Amino acid sequence: MLEKLSNVLKRTTDKIANAVFLDKNLVDQIIKDLQRALIEADVNVSLVLQITKKIKQSALDERIEGLEKKEHIIKLLNEELLALLGEKREIELQKNNTFMLVGLYGSGKTTSSIKIAQYYAKRGHKVASIGLDVHRPAASEQLEQLGKKINISIFTNKKEKNPEKIYKSFKKDLEKYDLVLVDTAGRDALDKDLIDEIKSLNELIKPSEVLLVMPADIGQSAKNQAQKFKEALNITGVIITRMDSTAKAGGALTACAEVKAPVIFIGTGEKPSDLETFDPESFLARLLGIGDLKTLMEKIHSVIDKKQIELQQARLEQGKFTMDDMYEQIKNMEKIGSFDKLLDLIPGLGKAKEKISAEELESQQNKTKRWLYVIQSMTKKEKEDPEIIEKQTSRISRIAKGSGTTTREVRELVTQYKLLRNLIKGGKDVDINKMQKGNLGISQKQLRKLAKKFKGKIFH
Repeated sequence: MLEKLSNVLKRTTDKIANAVFLDKNLVDQIIKDLQRALIEADVNVSLVLQITKKIKQSALDERIEGLEKKEHIIKLLNEELLALLGEKREIELQKNNTFMLVGLYGSGKTTSSIKIAQYYAKRGHKVASIGLDVHRPAASEQLEQLGKKINISIFTNKKEKNPEKIYKSFKKDLEKYDLVLVDTAGRDALDKDLIDEIKSLNELIKPSEVLLVMPADIGQSAKNQAQKFKEALNITGVIITRMDSTAKAGGALTACAEVKAPVIFIGTGEKPSDLETFDPESFLARLLGIGDLKTLMEKIHSVIDKKQIELQQARLEQGKFTMDDMYEQIKNMEKIGSFDKLLDLIPGLGKAKEKISAEELESQQNKTKRWLYVIQSMTKKEKEDPEIIEKQTSRISRIAKGSGTTTREVRELVTQYKLLRNLIKGGKDVDINKMQKGNLGISQKQLRKLAKKFKGKIFH
């Protein structure tokens, strides 16, 4: 997600913080790097020049000296970038909420409606989605298939070609839900027919939120699109999709801030769980490599049911942690996202990721997948007391053969299980050196900090 810009911002803050003197040559280099990175991220050129001019003036202001100047410039850089990203807006569900999703063809409205549905369903709300896209072939089928995957109610009528009639026919049924997501049709361009149709639907449905869905790679046309939709429908928020696949999301993000249409959600992948609420401060912290624990916790709540989290927490508080529990943790981690994404979110580990190759990350991801096969090949007794496996090599051989893995991988899993169990119980007797061999190359100091940070809080 905006990886190049992230790397430049990290280097810029490091250069400022580590500089003995902030002379003109260093300032010019920093400004040039910033301008190039922001423009490549599709941020409007005039905005880029405006920001960098302020930073340069502060850097060369002789009235501010030494450490105070460094702190002032880094603070100013943060403030300017936050202003670019706009203000945070959270949606709190009331009784009988309706979100109408609008946007051009191919922007990701249908998948976004399913992601939002899962987001709120996992938080205990009764959610449904209705398909009013009568123009795109197989739009109803797509919505039904995606809805089935996350087990939410879907309302469609493949024969009817009038979206208003479809909505009216299901109106009574929809009143039973806390949240209804309305998937509307798009067009190849922002034309009069599209505006007329969604205006008419807006008057009929009277949604509590009208959310514009825009892809991150839309570029400089983002501002015009956001402005036109806002004028026609009074857009209350924006969802930006494809944030995982583009380095040019700056155009969409900053355009929304310019026209005062706050970004509510960002889509970060294809899975229903790949949706994040947009918090400018957290987003900037991630770009700067500081981490974003809030989003990590939010992701956990988006893929694991509230009751399941409470059950896991109760077991941990009682000191219970078996191989079945570890199996569930690995499965949940897979739902949350790749190790690459997780490292970005954990405070203190963003910079550690720079020292780890993509191959190492992939290897660790594959290793944990193979551990699932190992656990599946264990007996009930072995899952409840894995230490008996270490005492009998015949058990290790049997498990390896049954899971299609090696005896080394079985031993590795048991070692990691014991380390994780001790970490969860409070970090007692954790052998940092052993843990480092299977932990993505994170330093001992970082591991100790991590153990301290998460002590007793793994599932809160």
